[in-house]
Amino acid sequence: MEENTPKEPEQPEKESLLDKAKKLADKADDFIDEKVDKLKQTKAFEKVSEAYEKAEDFVEDKVEEIKSGEAKEKLKVFADKAEDKAEETVSKAKKFGKNLAEKAADKLEDIAEDIRRKTKKEEEPENPEA
Repeated sequence: MEENTPKEPEQPEKESLLDKAKKLADKADDFIDEKVDKLKQTKAFEKVSEAYEKAEDFVEDKVEEIKSGEAKEKLKVFADKAEDKAEETVSKAKKFGKNLAEKAADKLEDIAEDIRRKTKKEEEPENPEA
């Protein structure tokens, strides 16, 4: 009957498997560290790091602007400039419209004068007969 009962695993085997797994994890960790160090020494990594730092600085600056109210002030200045430009453009458009209306009125007056002259010329030969 003793043959049918399962044997309990021996303690030394568990430790050796655990030691093997630990050694394997250490080797993997060392391998990864070595590859990361090599990657950090490449120019591509250096460029990416610089770009990341610049982007980080830019974002931090913009956050500071927002917190300090500088962004609001800049937007106000921009809005004021846009308003001034719009007023200037509207003024120019009004002036242009006025000049255009005056020229159109002058042209219409010239056309009306031409029509009056033509009608007078046509009427003059008829008047001496009467």
